Formats: sequence, structure tokens, C-alpha cells
Amino acid sequence: MGVNQKKIRVAMIGYQFMGKAHSHAYRDLPFYFDVPLKPELKVVVGRNEEGVKEAQEKMGFESYETDWRKVIERDDIDVVDIVTPNHTHAEIAIAAAEAGKHVITEKPLALTVEDAKRMHAAVEKNGVKHLTCYNYRYVPAVQFAKKLIMEGKIGKIYHFRANYLQDFIVDPNFPLVWRLKKDVSGSGALGDIGAHSIDLARFLVGEITEVTSMMQTFIKERPIGEMTSGLSAKGSATEKGEVTVDDAVAFLARFESGTFGTFEATRFATGNRNKNKFEINGEKGAIRWDMENMNNIEVYFHDDPEGLQGFRLINCTEEIHPYTGAYWPAGHIIGYEHTFIHLIDEFFRGIAGDKQTSPNFDDGVKNQIILDAVEKSANEKRWIEIK
Repeated sequence: MGVNQKKIRVAMIGYQFMGKAHSHAYRDLPFYFDVPLKPELKVVVGRNEEGVKEAQEKMGFESYETDWRKVIERDDIDVVDIVTPNHTHAEIAIAAAEAGKHVITEKPLALTVEDAKRMHAAVEKNGVKHLTCYNYRYVPAVQFAKKLIMEGKIGKIYHFRANYLQDFIVDPNFPLVWRLKKDVSGSGALGDIGAHSIDLARFLVGEITEVTSMMQTFIKERPIGEMTSGLSAKGSATEKGEVTVDDAVAFLARFESGTFGTFEATRFATGNRNKNKFEINGEKGAIRWDMENMNNIEVYFHDDPEGLQGFRLINCTEEIHPYTGAYWPAGHIIGYEHTFIHLIDEFFRGIAGDKQTSPNFDDGVKNQIILDAVEKSANEKRWIEIK
């Protein structure tokens, strides 16, 4: 540990898919980056004692607990990291903030706009730093795309189009897990993956002012079940329950800048495992990116000579590209897990320097307002203004 490096003590509430991603980031962060605060994994929390004990040993936490309320009152905890299902975010985050802990929450921030605003008010009132985990902002290629946009390389932006396509629930026998229950998840494809596209749009292009949408649920009933690991699940052979969220959503958006936006999110796009992609078209050029090929962006410049115009491929692994100089030589590819390292690195630097980084709970609230407007538009079949 560096001479001036201090420890920052972490409690993680939850331990499955996102718990694995976050704990990996904590462990690898000081290996790659010269950080002012070194994560110390104090305790992981889960309701299932057998499961959380196994997670504690595998992920490298000092201890485990089954009651999150006990953990947030501990004096040896600086950061509470919430990776639980969406309906629990508000209660835990507010309690953690009131206990003076910095708070990390997986996306979407909450089930409702009201809950999201209460969470934001709590962290602001108690003067703690806060993070909403929209990790795709911290893909080096996406950060480089942002740099090109800010430098005016593609000029005024006319179009932003985003698709987030998955297919992991196409099988009608895939179980009715928490992600398919509105009272637990808030929404389906919209909040689970569409929220990422909304955040990328706001990060890259700016604020959205109006939306109109359609949503659909293709399979109305599924076997009762639960998540096992990643996006896998197990279900009952006999008992079924109702799916209460959207399977797919598509919407149009108007931006403050005048940009024309189109969005699609679905978990029924057969053949697409995690195709989170966008294309941005401007007066001077265009940028494309796809998470399934995350180290690359495609860039087009309108002023290239005739006969040589076309999209060029840029592999964003040179030392000049954001974050990648901390890893391997150019062309030696990094992956999904590194986005969380970059996210946590920025957050801890913010804590050390007493600065609020982003994406934070303010971003979480703004994204939640858009999610709510998209759902309202689909139900009411009209344009909804973002307020």
C-alpha cells in the first residue's frame, strides 16, 4: 500500500451477479490503479446464510451477515454497496445515508420516481457521496466517443439510436424470476437494460425532453422460479405465475439539443446475448459502438476525401485512450469487468477529494423520470413531456 494510501471499508448488500462484478472490481482496483483509497472488504450480506457464507469466502470479504440493518450501523464501514433486487434499494440506501455511509446502488436507482427522489434527498441531506452503477459509461471506447463529441469532431448531433438486445428469456419455460415481477423489479426490459441506453444517451448527447413509446409482454405466464447465477435460473415443473413486466419496449425521444432519438430494448431478440449498441450521426461524422465488441468504436468523418469515405475501426486500447494505459499493451483486450473497476476508481477518487462524481443519484433520478415517462406513454398512447 502506498505511503499516503488509506483504506476505505466496504459492506456489500447482496452477492449474486452484480455482487460478483463489484467485488472483483474492489479486489483488482489497487492492482491496476494508483488509488488514494484502498478497498477493504469488511462484510457481505445476504438472507441465505449458506449462500452468503460461500460468497464471503469466494469473494474475499472478512465476514458475512444476514441482517443488513446491523451492518450499516457498524463503525468500521465507510461505504455501503447495494446489489440487491430493485425494490429494496430505497430502504437500504436511505438508512445507509442516515448512518453517514457513502452509498453505491445498482441501477435502476429505485422502483419509482418518488423513491428515487427520497434516496437523493437522503444522501444530500447527510453529506455522503453516492453512485448509481451505470457502468457502460466507463467502457474506454465509450469514454473516447464522449471525448470526440466534446471536441466537436462530429459536429451538431442529428440522430441518437440505441438498441439493447438480449434473448435470455425467449424460452417460455424460463422461470418467473424477480426480474419478471413488477413489484420487485419495477419494469422489465425497460428498466433492466433500456435504462442503460437512456443513461448513455444523456451522457453522450444531453437531456431528453419528450418521449412516446410502446411496450409488449410476449409470454404472460411462466414457471415459478429463482435466479441461480448470472442470468441463469431454475423453476418449478408444475407451478406457474403471471409475468407483470414488459418483455420489449421501443420509444422515440426528443433531446434539448434537437437531436432525434430512437430506442429499443428487448429480452426477446433471438441470437443477441448482450447487444448494447448505439449510433450517433452528426453534421461532420458519426460514431458506432457495440458492447459485444466493446473495445472498438467505428468512426466516420464527412470531410474525408471522396473514395476514402467510410467507417473506420478504432481499437481503443492504446495508452492515449481512457483507462487502457493501466492494463496491457495495445490490442491486448480488456472486458466487461473492467468497466466496474473504472466506475469504482472514479467514485473513490471523488470520496478522497471530497468531490461528487457521476453517474450519481441525481442521474439515477433523471433516468427514473424518463423510465416512468416511457411507461406512462405506452399506457396512455401519447407523447409525455419529461419534467
